[in-house]
Amino acid sequence: MQIYPERLSTHLANTLLPVYCISGDEPLLVQECSDLIRASARSAGCNERETLDAGNTHFKWQSLLQTGNSLSLFSEKRIIELIMPSGKPGKEGSKVLCEYIDTSSSDDIFLIISGKIEKASTTSKWYQKINSAGATIQVWPVSNKDMPRWLSHRAKEMGLSMEQDAIDLLADRIQGNLLAASQEITKLKLVADENGHVTREDVIEGVLNNARYNPFVMIDSAVSGNTRGAIKTLRGLRAEGVDPIMILWALARECHLLLDLQEDIQNGKEINQALYDHNVWKSRASIVRQALAHHSMETLQTLLSHATEIDAAIKGQSFLNPWLIIEDLVVTLCQPNNPPIKKMLSKL
Repeated sequence: MQIYPERLSTHLANTLLPVYCISGDEPLLVQECSDLIRASARSAGCNERETLDAGNTHFKWQSLLQTGNSLSLFSEKRIIELIMPSGKPGKEGSKVLCEYIDTSSSDDIFLIISGKIEKASTTSKWYQKINSAGATIQVWPVSNKDMPRWLSHRAKEMGLSMEQDAIDLLADRIQGNLLAASQEITKLKLVADENGHVTREDVIEGVLNNARYNPFVMIDSAVSGNTRGAIKTLRGLRAEGVDPIMILWALARECHLLLDLQEDIQNGKEINQALYDHNVWKSRASIVRQALAHHSMETLQTLLSHATEIDAAIKGQSFLNPWLIIEDLVVTLCQPNNPPIKKMLSKL
């Protein structure tokens, strides 16, 4: 069965299925759906949790079957999580997933946390088997058009009442980053009055000016080719303790946007129409055009491949320093044909 993210909580209050697959490229919503299922599994007695990462270069699909067939050391029930960043298990993975669902213990809860799964894959045997044995939850990004409504609903959940111009201002500044939006609303709860009322001035004074460095300023500097400004802001964000996963999310999102735009343009779409179709803010249209003039499909695909390496470093799956390779990505985003990165950084 298919479950919409907003209905997952109601579903879990009534039942708990043996298999769930959460997919999408919106980290906050994927995380929250995963947390809901984990909490329900724990309430049902799944006191042990095992995690396998298909994105790890050393991952073997047979390890999933071995985990499913092994006995729990501490409890009769487990939650077994499979991280599948690509959204594509491949031929071997598809076969193993089907076999696992057919043979695994009904006491265990199997949770697949996946990147975006393309429409063509939803008709595959492995995906349909999940739908039959359990449920799939597809998470979609919140569009710029829907962002004010999402912010308003989120604020109400936090006990806040935001004026419309305050919502519009926040929506404009967070530019679709739900992780940032959630953090900003949490901050607003600290500055709101005793009735939870939030004004535009509260957003300006209590949130947007709270940090010296802004991740979205860094992104705009990088897209416009301002290497010095982008790296300075990035290092400021690091010094202020900003989570690198949030920085990576913003960078990867921008690279995906540029790649999608470049693809549309190469397929014959007029650039203004492409910008409109992808909800690019008018205030950013000029710098996005500038980036499209400097980046090809190949350079953007290389940047996204680099983002995958950074994600692995953040998760501790490599010995690389994530902040240093984030700097590499930012420099390349600024100027794809610039001199060697070390030489460029030495001038900053």
